[in-house]
Amino acid sequence: MNQLRRLDDNVLLAVNTLARHTPGLHGPVLAYAEYGVVVFAVILLAALFSARSRSSRDLAATGWAAMALLAALALNQPFGHLFNERRPYAAHPGILRLADVSSDFSFPSDHAVMAGAVAVGLLLAHRRLGALAAVAALLMAFARVYIAAHYPWDVLGGLLFGALVALLGWLLLERPLTWVTERLRGLPVLRSLFAQREGGATATGRHHARADGSRRVGDRTAS
Repeated sequence: MNQLRRLDDNVLLAVNTLARHTPGLHGPVLAYAEYGVVVFAVILLAALFSARSRSSRDLAATGWAAMALLAALALNQPFGHLFNERRPYAAHPGILRLADVSSDFSFPSDHAVMAGAVAVGLLLAHRRLGALAAVAALLMAFARVYIAAHYPWDVLGGLLFGALVALLGWLLLERPLTWVTERLRGLPVLRSLFAQREGGATATGRHHARADGSRRVGDRTAS
């Protein structure tokens, strides 16, 4: 355990040394570390737009990615208070600190938990957007260490915790969430917006095409 702590401290100090020698990165890295959640929100919206005409399973998985974010953050609060780890700038007062002082626990990182949950949640249904979210999650983890808000172990633990919540939750909820999604997208108010595409055409469009074809056949028969 002591060896892991020393390794954690050494990586923190190495990243902090990098931060001292790269003042030009302070602004953008700090901005991403604090407000990068907007990036994940945009990726989630893009995934929802992409999944709205796909299978109910994919649409449900996309919705679960957003729900997993909230569930992981809610679970992380009592989990983090069990450890109640101090922030790195409290234990190492001589390091360069770009982050605002916080009285909240350091392990696991809330930002990393959020990022891990979204990345794994999206990978359940979106290969490219999930990969993009995974890259954004790794950048978020690095940024939180760069600004001295967290130890490396804090962000690694956060990524893993968020990923586990997303994955285990989906294993438990895949069937009920898919069933609910199937019922919801059948409601008149949502049918046109979330019509499922089948073979290049939406299910609604195919239904109308069949109905029109039946009428034309009926008209010819009547004539």
